[in-house]
Amino acid sequence: MTDALKPVVTRAGQEDTRTGQSGGAVRISGVSPQHTPATKIWYGKVSNEPGYRSLPHHHGEAETGGYVLKGRGRIYFGAGYAEFVDMTEGDFVFVPPFMPHVEANMSTTEELVWLTCRTPENIVVNLDDVHDATLVDYVRPGA
Repeated sequence: MTDALKPVVTRAGQEDTRTGQSGGAVRISGVSPQHTPATKIWYGKVSNEPGYRSLPHHHGEAETGGYVLKGRGRIYFGAGYAEFVDMTEGDFVFVPPFMPHVEANMSTTEELVWLTCRTPENIVVNLDDVHDATLVDYVRPGA
């Protein structure tokens, strides 16, 4: 049996940080081509500090599944990022390929933590930023 045919464990604190990032959304991978034999999946954790958000971005051809582990999140999308969906702990979300969006922590006091899975990989294409005021009800700490 070769190593590629055995389960690979990524221990807490040994997650890989060499993955696409977008502003205030910090991604680490537990299962990815960067540090495991995986070739068609990226699975990791995304954290947004209180009141922080990602830059506008999309994930190319990747389908994205997310699960809110902790906190209150919002995904802005559509023309001018005027549409949105809200999520809280225990909610799952699907984001289609190539969909421009912004991921925001809607709390100014609590961290937002997502578990995220993408196929085939964690593609992150950052887009031009937008002013916070264009995002309905979004507020940064101290603003």
